[in-house]
Amino acid sequence: MHRALVQCHSRVASAWRRTKSPPRGCDRSSAGGEYWSIKSLFGGHRQKVTSLIQKSQPQLATPAALPYPAGKGREFVPPGQQRHHPVLPFLLAASGIALFSVMDAVMKSASLQVGAYNAMLFRSGFGVLLMLPLWRATGGRWPEGPALRLHALRGAISAGLATSFFWGLIRLPLAEAIALSFIAPLIALYLAAVMLGEKIGRGAVIASLLGFAGVLVIGAGRLGREALSEDALWGIASVLLSAVLYAFNLIFQRKQAQLASPQEVALFQMGFAGLFLALAAPWLAVTPSLPVLGEIATGAVLAAISLMLLSWAYARAEAQVLLPIEYTAFIWAALLGWLVFAEPVTVETLAGVALIVIGCWIAARKAVPAHTEQTTL
Repeated sequence: MHRALVQCHSRVASAWRRTKSPPRGCDRSSAGGEYWSIKSLFGGHRQKVTSLIQKSQPQLATPAALPYPAGKGREFVPPGQQRHHPVLPFLLAASGIALFSVMDAVMKSASLQVGAYNAMLFRSGFGVLLMLPLWRATGGRWPEGPALRLHALRGAISAGLATSFFWGLIRLPLAEAIALSFIAPLIALYLAAVMLGEKIGRGAVIASLLGFAGVLVIGAGRLGREALSEDALWGIASVLLSAVLYAFNLIFQRKQAQLASPQEVALFQMGFAGLFLALAAPWLAVTPSLPVLGEIATGAVLAAISLMLLSWAYARAEAQVLLPIEYTAFIWAALLGWLVFAEPVTVETLAGVALIVIGCWIAARKAVPAHTEQTTL
């Protein structure tokens, strides 16, 4: 309609100067039913014509027109179009991974005392108590069908992957368990191509392979020193199972981050995980002591903050850009293992860390285009 009005306006002005009459074809239909009358044209109402054309121009959405969160049937759109440095999602994702690594150490201590199942069950409960007021305070609304189904799916996956990971973590040193879990980003890199339609660039592949090679160097250096017991083998199998589930979790994380706010993601993921775990509570639940409850509550706080940071980052960067950051968790695992469990930092660890850092640097360069618009939370 706007194009038709502009064309009519130009033709009317030209024809009127030549013949003092309107041109052919410039009728009501050509202006989408909004055309002015011939009488108004001959009356010299040029301002009315110009005003009509200006009103027909499409209006750009302003930050005030972008609700947070959006209404029914919505896709989550963060308000505002303020520009941030394109590396910000990368840095926040790295911070989220660091907090998750600290949480792993805290939860390992709790799992050794009450078991992986009870540690996860109570952590989910504390997480819901923490996130529910924050979600409501930020204008949280009950999610629509697509978002709710995705929350439930990711909650079920999270319950399985976390329980299997902490079960294996009881039977393995922290650094080795983290190293084995790093097969997940490599799997997720290619799942992103299949499930999200992302194009996998050569830089992303090189970054992930470098990170995975660093993990292999560290893992081989540590695992090669000792003969593995049957219990340790079961621990390895459990951690590998959690890694496969984590790969799917990473992919659904980006989809989920595009439908919901970070507060909603953290709340409903922990809520659904707790619901699924609670199904076995009559047979497996044990009430922890107060010190253990304190550790679990600390783990819940760390997990909630980490989930919000990762959700913010994954809503603003492609999965293939952020996946190599997962490998930085081994740096924190090696450091925490040295500080908390007196595990030495070996030459293999330092060599592996170097490969991981190089891989993340390549991924960070991929994340810095010449001009990128980033939205703010």
